Amino acid sequence: MIAAAGLDLLVGDPRWSPHPVVAMGGVITGLRQWIEAWAGDRPFRLRAGGVLITLVLVLGSGATGWLLERLLLPQSPLPQPLAALLVVIALASALAARSLRDSVLAVLQALPDLPSARDRLSWIVGRDVSQLDQDDILRASAETASENAVDGLFAPLFWMLIGAGLWKAGFSQGPGPLALAWAFKASSTLDSMLGYKQGRLRWLGTAGARLDDLLTWLPCRLVLITLPLVSMRWSQWPTTVHAAAADGRPDPSPNAGLSESIFAHCADVQMGGPNRYGNTWINKPLLSSQSQKATASGVRKLLNLGLRLEGAWLVVAAGCFFLQ
Repeated sequence: MIAAAGLDLLVGDPRWSPHPVVAMGGVITGLRQWIEAWAGDRPFRLRAGGVLITLVLVLGSGATGWLLERLLLPQSPLPQPLAALLVVIALASALAARSLRDSVLAVLQALPDLPSARDRLSWIVGRDVSQLDQDDILRASAETASENAVDGLFAPLFWMLIGAGLWKAGFSQGPGPLALAWAFKASSTLDSMLGYKQGRLRWLGTAGARLDDLLTWLPCRLVLITLPLVSMRWSQWPTTVHAAAADGRPDPSPNAGLSESIFAHCADVQMGGPNRYGNTWINKPLLSSQSQKATASGVRKLLNLGLRLEGAWLVVAAGCFFLQ
């Protein structure tokens, strides 16, 4: 897992390389077309179809990861160095630290060219970016950097560690780090593709969105309580966690508000406010209201805090494993 995190930071997700999420997206698209043709606009059938897509994708992705673990680890017919390398590459595919960093920095590098910055931002946020000014672009960059740090990095890393813990506890034939990480990645991909409250997706995407919320719930709260430990004096931990939880709790998402809020408080960057999604305006709660508005340096600080926390998680996990 340490090697996978290093590989992710080194090369990210090169476009020339096949990626599991692309395969997951293809499966989702195919199943969605089939289910919508069968269900039409009937909510019950759409909900049932959403459950079916979720089961097929999440269980299938986890089973594929488990099969690779069985094929590539100690009993593998492949030479052990090659098998280990393939496992590292597969694990790295579940992490998104480098791709998130590169995507956010690309937006910052495009400023002050607003059309270019909006175009690059549109690839990583769901809101309408067509009328955003520079301050809005910087705020959106800060918010996606903090929310996606949990979705794209810390949640899959958490499930990797759970898988490793299960193996360490003696369940060596069960799902391990890769199986659980790919199962989580499948639920996250479902949420990103179908988790919208519009049209048929109000029913079709419900199961995937609820599962993603559930699987992200604990990793999000671990980030909430650990990020202050690597970003400020430990004496500030109680007040920071309390303030971040109070700010993030009103957000309609059980996880996004807390994710953004703890990064906002630790990086001293104000977030939240009105966002436009299509023709709908949504007022998000104001986070760390006493902080300054997002700047390019503030967004970079958010990204660096995420890397620092990733390193801390891996160091602590390695210490726990090696001391046992």
